[in-house]
Amino acid sequence: MSEQLTIGELASRTGVATSALRYWEELGLLPAPARVSGQRRYPPSAVELVGLVVVLRNVGFTLREVKAFLASRSPDGDSWRELYRRKLAELDQRIAQAQVARTAIAHGLACPHEDVFECPNFAGGIAALLEGCSLAEAHERIHAH
Repeated sequence: MSEQLTIGELASRTGVATSALRYWEELGLLPAPARVSGQRRYPPSAVELVGLVVVLRNVGFTLREVKAFLASRSPDGDSWRELYRRKLAELDQRIAQAQVARTAIAHGLACPHEDVFECPNFAGGIAALLEGCSLAEAHERIHAH
């Protein structure tokens, strides 16, 4: 029988807390391990699986998306590519939103008014947002002089 890892050993090898490993097991991200005297015993391959979950989490996948990714893994399928495409589109959208937010903050810092609430551009931006404009649309509106 190959080496079996306790949950503490798996946590030590992967840098993932034992509480997270238990939670991931509960969600079905990790298969239920064998038990020896009531203690979890993981196969060595669990290290790679935990590593995969960590990588996917670090690039922005939710635990639900990680579960879908793991379920989509099959030797002859590439449905994981669709999950990647969707995540890439989501990340592109979040990056665009962050760039707009960064521009708004940079403009606020460059504002010559002592009190930003006295700035007509700031007031115009608030008005545009309250009218239902996106932050990008509000920015365009106040700088379209």
